[in-house]
Formats: sequence, structure tokens, C-alpha cells
Amino acid sequence: MLVRIVKLSFEPAKIEEFLTNFETVKEKIRNFDGCQFLELYRDQNNTNIFFTYSYWNSEDDLNNYRHSELFKAVWAKTKPLFNGKPEAWSVEKLASLE
Repeated sequence: MLVRIVKLSFEPAKIEEFLTNFETVKEKIRNFDGCQFLELYRDQNNTNIFFTYSYWNSEDDLNNYRHSELFKAVWAKTKPLFNGKPEAWSVEKLASLE
């Protein structure tokens, strides 16, 4: 399993637009072939910074999503809302405690 963490920084005036769009696409992203989990987080102190966490069966599944029409549509609406360059990490989960 691959965990994808993406940091997104938005213009404060564009946050509601991002959240509205995320609400409309989150189920499509989560149900994309190979995606096992999706969460959205917001920084407590810098409320214009968000993080997505997603779990993918493999790097190939993530890449299939990243090259899909769904991703292109999501990115086309999200990219103009940024006030900083997004950052992304693909990581391997080593431990998880509940």
C-alpha cells in the first residue's frame, strides 16, 4: 500500500470554492480504482493550508489516477485557487496505532 500526502495552500478568499469543489468530487476520487481511503485535513493555525491523505493499492494505481480525466478536471478547478506551490509525498506506512 502507498500513502499519498498532499499539502495545498490556498488564497484565503478561495477556500470556500475549494471546499465546495472537494465536496462534489471526493466520492469520485475515493471510488477511483485502487484508492482505498481519502481524508482532508485543515491546519489549525494556518487555516488556508490543507492536506489530503489517500491510500492506494500501488504506485501504478496512483499514477493511473494522476493521468485520468477525473484528476485533470479536479486539478483544473483547484490549481487557480493556490497561493503557494503544492507539495506531495508518497510514503510507506510503517506503523499504525488506534
